[in-house]
Amino acid sequence: MATLMSGFRAAAVALGIALALGSGAFAQDYPTKPIKIFVPAPAGGGTDILGRMVGEGISKALGQPVIIENRGGGSGMIAADMVLKSPADGYTLFMVYSGVLTVNQALFPNITYDPVKDFAPVAIFADVPNVLIVHNSLPVKSVAELVKLAKAKPGSLNYASSGNGVSNHLAMEQFKQLAGIDMVHVPYKGGAPAMTDLLGGQVQLMFNNLVEVIPHLKGGKIRALAVATPKRTPVLPDLPTVAESGVPGYEMQLWYGLVAPAGTPPAIVNKLNEVVHKMQEQTQVKAKLYTMGADPVSMSPAEFGALIKREGEKWSRVVKQAGIKPG
Repeated sequence: MATLMSGFRAAAVALGIALALGSGAFAQDYPTKPIKIFVPAPAGGGTDILGRMVGEGISKALGQPVIIENRGGGSGMIAADMVLKSPADGYTLFMVYSGVLTVNQALFPNITYDPVKDFAPVAIFADVPNVLIVHNSLPVKSVAELVKLAKAKPGSLNYASSGNGVSNHLAMEQFKQLAGIDMVHVPYKGGAPAMTDLLGGQVQLMFNNLVEVIPHLKGGKIRALAVATPKRTPVLPDLPTVAESGVPGYEMQLWYGLVAPAGTPPAIVNKLNEVVHKMQEQTQVKAKLYTMGADPVSMSPAEFGALIKREGEKWSRVVKQAGIKPG
């Protein structure tokens, strides 16, 4: 019996070595055919532009065509379902914005996927900072002054968002919770009408992404108080973060990254992560991202996975405490 068990153990070890070697060899040969990247948004938007940037970089580095498959709708859940029905072989990837993996599970009770268990994190690519902006008629020039005014007049300030449950709505709800203030939410059907009413003074403040904010900062109708990211953005290096402006612990990242179906071989995941990381170091890629108001962000697959888990738990608390429902 001892001899038999010893034989089983030896066979198991040999099988494990063979599988490991096979996986490594598979990764060395990968890719041998076109790769498809699902983008959970229509063509032409920010998610699509970044997805095509990543696809072009992967194609150049690995020598295979990369096909972009736009599947918008359902807050990214339509595309997620299609990705998870595909083989976990490295030939189907998913270019996601943060909400698909960190907010949807809190907003939608009937969500069909687990963002932590069902996806293999590959690489985070870029962060588009949200900026806290106010109409110039509001007599505040810093986050501290805004908090002081809001506490002196609870419920008197109105803030705009692009809609219930979207990133800039969540950004302000987290700000309210951490600062201990009360403001009235005015949801719009998109960022453009919200920004129009802020410029016109119909609402007094909002968080909005840097891409939409920058063109208006020199117009004299709005002012930027702080950036929502944990570090200052190179695009506006003199603008402080919300956290350093008197709301410690505040952090809102609107990031974009690449994931794959769970079970994708780690060697392939690491290979793709290395390709994306090298692409981010290219001067022309950095310049294009900065032009868009985005910052390149680099993490290992494990670090990216930890971010997804941490952000999911945080936004679930924010959504629950604020009683947010999808718009």
